[in-house]
Amino acid sequence: MSDDDAEILAVARAGFLDEAQEMLRQFEQGLLVLESDPADSESLNSAFRAAHTIKGTAGMFGCDAVVSFTHEAETLLEALRANQRQLDDDVMGALLESRDQIEMLLGEVRSGESDPQVAASSAALAGRLRALLGKPALAELPPATQAAIETKAETAADHGWHLSLRFLADALRNGLDPLSFIRYLRTLGKVTAIRTQTAAVPALDALDAEACYLGFEIRFESAASHAEIEQVFEFAADDSDIVILPPGSPPAAFEDLATQRCGSDAEARTALFDCWRAMGIQFEVRLEPLRTPEASKADEAPPVIPHIERRAPAAEGEVKRGGDRRSGVGERREGGRDRRAGDETRFVRVRADKLDKLIDLIGELVIAGSGAQMIAHQEGAEVLLEATQRVMDLVQETRDGTLALRMVPIGETFARFQRVVRDVSKQLGKEVELIVTGGDTELDKSMVDAIADPLMHLVRNSMDHGLETCEERLATGKSPSGRLALNAFHEAGAVVIEVSDDGRGLARERILRKAVERELVAEGQILSDHEVWQLIFQPGFSTAEQITDLSGRGVGMDVVKRSIESLRGTISLSSQVGQGTLTQIRLPLTLAMIDGFLTMVGGVNYVLPLAAVAECIDVPGECSSQDEARVSGTFNLRGEVLPWLDLARFYGVKPDLSRRRSVVVVRDGPTRVGLIVDRLMGEHQTVIKPLSSIFQHLKALAGSTILGSGEVALLLDVSGLFAAAIEGGQRARLIARPGSQTTHQSAHLTSSVQGKSSA
Repeated sequence: MSDDDAEILAVARAGFLDEAQEMLRQFEQGLLVLESDPADSESLNSAFRAAHTIKGTAGMFGCDAVVSFTHEAETLLEALRANQRQLDDDVMGALLESRDQIEMLLGEVRSGESDPQVAASSAALAGRLRALLGKPALAELPPATQAAIETKAETAADHGWHLSLRFLADALRNGLDPLSFIRYLRTLGKVTAIRTQTAAVPALDALDAEACYLGFEIRFESAASHAEIEQVFEFAADDSDIVILPPGSPPAAFEDLATQRCGSDAEARTALFDCWRAMGIQFEVRLEPLRTPEASKADEAPPVIPHIERRAPAAEGEVKRGGDRRSGVGERREGGRDRRAGDETRFVRVRADKLDKLIDLIGELVIAGSGAQMIAHQEGAEVLLEATQRVMDLVQETRDGTLALRMVPIGETFARFQRVVRDVSKQLGKEVELIVTGGDTELDKSMVDAIADPLMHLVRNSMDHGLETCEERLATGKSPSGRLALNAFHEAGAVVIEVSDDGRGLARERILRKAVERELVAEGQILSDHEVWQLIFQPGFSTAEQITDLSGRGVGMDVVKRSIESLRGTISLSSQVGQGTLTQIRLPLTLAMIDGFLTMVGGVNYVLPLAAVAECIDVPGECSSQDEARVSGTFNLRGEVLPWLDLARFYGVKPDLSRRRSVVVVRDGPTRVGLIVDRLMGEHQTVIKPLSSIFQHLKALAGSTILGSGEVALLLDVSGLFAAAIEGGQRARLIARPGSQTTHQSAHLTSSVQGKSSA
């Protein structure tokens, strides 16, 4: 195999594995819907189609282990479709385990390594699937009987099926390998004879090395149905001409097939008849002169054409009833387009690294465009200003379009938890109803992937710690089935993800008692609910009395928090005893580029996310103070009391009092705070660059960006800024003497922000 061929095969195999993962999701989703509604035939058909697609595509790539195991699951699904087997817990459990087993087998295909344990578990589960249909496992059968089942030939008719295949010229160009279909056909029965048809191969000087000129005549013994044999060639329907004749087809059917393949070409007919005889097909041939107007006018004798004797004349249309014909180039390709219309015509697979590279280049284009626009302003030329503004408008549209390529619905991640909720609820002996809303909310693909594990931990925690057993819920007047909800929505330029339950809620006193035991808080120290809930995120903190497979080891919530914060996000908890717990995760829309609002504080450029900026006002009188120690306080904004924070003093730099300062009112969820800055610089397209590792401990900074002038600006993390200010205020309260002026001043922001958050 050449390097080019190997590369093409590797790309095709990677595409198969990606598609198989999508089919596994469809398979699982169909089964879960079917479990809640056994009468939903569409979900059953969806699961069957997914299994069949995996099996068929795996057969094309010679993945025999995947094919043989998936065939068992597919057979059980077919029995359900035919009402030969009723759906029950045993069947559903075995089918869901089959999904996991197929995934492990696909993992072996991806890695190229075989695991004996995987093979053993496949054999055991395949035996369970067969037992559910009342069939013994293959390993338990006598050798002769086992061979009979594997070939499926003994129950076939005496003469077997006849398949006539002609692959079109573009078959190889479109990635089809004729041999793979024939190899897969053998999984349904026994190929007793095969003849390759090479009449269409041209002379060497006219040969196109990328074109396919081959055809095949195949004799096939199998107990499979017409539909099952037809499905073997489903993926080649647009690039082939296939006729399937059932066992016992009359000579008339072969005569019509010869007419379709050879027309009135006497030489081609003779060659095809010789081929069929060599394959064991018995028929008689008669010679008939070709009757045409030209032949009747000519003096010479008309050409003689061989025909198969029709011993039992077939009624009109019999060939169509006897076999499935996919012939006629125009008709076939139109049908292919109709069948494949939809997702395959609207989506193109792109490697993630190529997309990341494109976004990096767009980011550099934004920075370069900002530099060009700055130079245009310095020059003051009206024509240049207009041209650069037009370029920047196009750059912004390009940026938005490029970022949209990375935005995917979070619903796909939510859908994974249906299986988790089902399995964990059965393990815990609880009844749990999963409610998913906001699945169409879009988020950056990288964050969707990164958020899956934290969400998994939160869902398991809610089911293990939060939701009660049926008996406990009935005793408290609740419904026996617990409610677990996943929700997502956009808010103020961020994505909010909520995990909630209607369980027992968080035990405040137990959390405090555990915190005192671990010396996280002092005995008798008074904490707000918000501060108590934050203790849960301490490393190793757990109130579970027993260690289980799901929880109790104190490992998890601190990791969840770190994972969320690494995405520039925040996580918060709220709970009411007896009513449940709500965990809220707030994430930025993207990690690449945002619309920012540029400010200056103490000679340093700071960028705020534009979506978080509510308004800008002059500094009110309540915020003006010559006391350099005063960092925060409150002010009245049109009848609403808001906290303020002086960024210059917060960062320990001297504010620029030579010019008028401003207050930028920013919001983070329900919380609004006024940030005092020295200068307002206006909107700025911000390309987010990561900070060096030495700055990673600074919670109030989310990254940096490069301005058009080449200067570096720091990107403020609004949530982190609030948290750092609150932490500083709490530290000041602990250090300062009770009742002192310092304590009173540093408590302003803490009490105001926490009060609004709890509200």
